[in-house]
Amino acid sequence: MSGELVPGKPVSGEIVPRESYSPAVPDSSDNLPSIPDSNLGFLSLGLAVTTLAARALWLKEKIWVLQALFRRNAEKASNMSEMCDAAEVEPRFTALIMEGATSLREVAEASGDLVSAADAMQMDAQGFADSHQREYGGIYEAVQSMGVQQPKPGFNEVK
Repeated sequence: MSGELVPGKPVSGEIVPRESYSPAVPDSSDNLPSIPDSNLGFLSLGLAVTTLAARALWLKEKIWVLQALFRRNAEKASNMSEMCDAAEVEPRFTALIMEGATSLREVAEASGDLVSAADAMQMDAQGFADSHQREYGGIYEAVQSMGVQQPKPGFNEVK
């Protein structure tokens, strides 16, 4: 699509229709690792946390694109409202267009909270993954190098 939003790149002047919005849920083409099963062994827990961090980053990127879309459409609606005012269009219609622009700006700003939450989630998940690797990575490598069949995760679970 010629007017596709790419962070850091200029956008054409066209208004993007609703049907062209990116889906909120990643599809199979997003190259994100799949979430492992409930097996909480060293590798599967590490993969689950790494997946969480990757999806939080994916969410942030999608929100940034969506914010840019809302801001751009808000600016276009403001310009349209000003042109309608200059053309002496019925004031109630001009006001409705301006109200729409204001709402689009508010949504763009409110999505900043979601970006902050996704950013915190990504940093916390990455911190957890790093701590997990530091704490248990050496143990896992030592156990794997022993060449002895180990019990499945959860067998030695303390109750």
